[in-house]
Amino acid sequence: MTEKTKKLVLAALMCALTCVATMVIRIPTPTMGYIHPGDALVLLCAFLLGPVPGALAAGIGSMLSDLFSGYLSYVPATFIIKALTALLAGVIACGHKKAAGINGGNFRELAMPRLIIGGIVGEAFMVIGYFFFEIFLMAVTTGDGFSSASLAAGAASAISGVPFNIVQGLFGVVVSCVLYPFLKKLPVSES
Repeated sequence: MTEKTKKLVLAALMCALTCVATMVIRIPTPTMGYIHPGDALVLLCAFLLGPVPGALAAGIGSMLSDLFSGYLSYVPATFIIKALTALLAGVIACGHKKAAGINGGNFRELAMPRLIIGGIVGEAFMVIGYFFFEIFLMAVTTGDGFSSASLAAGAASAISGVPFNIVQGLFGVVVSCVLYPFLKKLPVSES
């Protein structure tokens, strides 16, 4: 099997694991979303695959979970938010192009402080991204369009989801940082 094929298979596996981890345990939130352990896999996609392939695997896996679970209004936003979460986490964790696996670098040897900071920044983006998306979603679904009243109602509703997203994000950072040292040792392709 070629190196390219191995990387593609690993990306597909991480995509599927992200989808399953997101679907297995779902706790509904007041904003019509749900909290789940899938963010640990979103971050692991970035840490194990590198920023760009990790972003694609995380975004697609998370998006598929929303699609399969019937959260259709969240599908496009989830793809964008989770892909950017992984991209930010991966860029910070990898630090530079050589560490990111570009031009032969080994992106699988990442320092724990970079993983933690990357995970926190990525998950902070997730919290902010869903906050603004939920304001938009509530404004659209109220029927008033983007009036100041519907935006205020959307913000009031979206703010109630922030603590849940923070818990989900922190859980994702902790679990991904605990699992990464073990998973990086798996006998898979290294750049």
